[in-house]
Amino acid sequence: MDKEEQLLKKRIMELAALCYQRDIPSYTDFLNLNEQTVFHSIERSLPPVRYLMTGGYEPAERKIVCFLPSYEEDATNLPISILKVEPVNARFAEGLTHRDYLGALMNLGIERGMVGDIVINEDGCFIFCLERMAEYISGELRQVRRTSVSCTAVPAFSCRVEQKFEEIRGSIASPRLDNVLSLVYHTSRTKILPYIQGEKVFVDGKLAVSPSMQLKGGEIVSVRGLGKFLFTGTENETRKGRIFAAVRRYC
Repeated sequence: MDKEEQLLKKRIMELAALCYQRDIPSYTDFLNLNEQTVFHSIERSLPPVRYLMTGGYEPAERKIVCFLPSYEEDATNLPISILKVEPVNARFAEGLTHRDYLGALMNLGIERGMVGDIVINEDGCFIFCLERMAEYISGELRQVRRTSVSCTAVPAFSCRVEQKFEEIRGSIASPRLDNVLSLVYHTSRTKILPYIQGEKVFVDGKLAVSPSMQLKGGEIVSVRGLGKFLFTGTENETRKGRIFAAVRRYC
């Protein structure tokens, strides 16, 4: 266990204890997939408090853990703000990427844990961030690469995050993880195996360590370096005993 992992575990335990002992809500920073796996590894050691994980929209990859007090049935006031970033003059705007927006934020001295997903759209992007950082980011983010931008907070109900995806259907022997990955990424199970062995595959935010893991439908699978997809489930069986699987691969 490295030092960063130890510190994260300690911080999570402290936040859970704070919620349990004082009966107040507490929240982590945004966690990446590896950090979410660390959280799940100590779940059973936490005090008996309810929690939820959210990134502010579905299907967020980076998420915060919200520990809930006894008087809250659900987290109604999440400490997540949504910022809409658009070019000041669309005519002269560059084709900006996720890396460009993230780089601009890092140049402002913002730590990665303060920021969740950055969702690119045709007009610019939505940035999900911790509420306490929203005013600073919206006041300071004025340029991404050479493009002048505006940055404003928007309410969740007006934020339409439309994920583009590619529909994939094909036959597989069974809904094993390696079979589904082979279908989605058009490669052999042998070539998929190093991704699983290299701890690069996550199912619903949890590290997947077994190629024989059975998918049931509804899982979001992320593969480092390849992307992510929603396994919607299996359909009819072929005459040769194989089954049809349906997947939505996020673009």
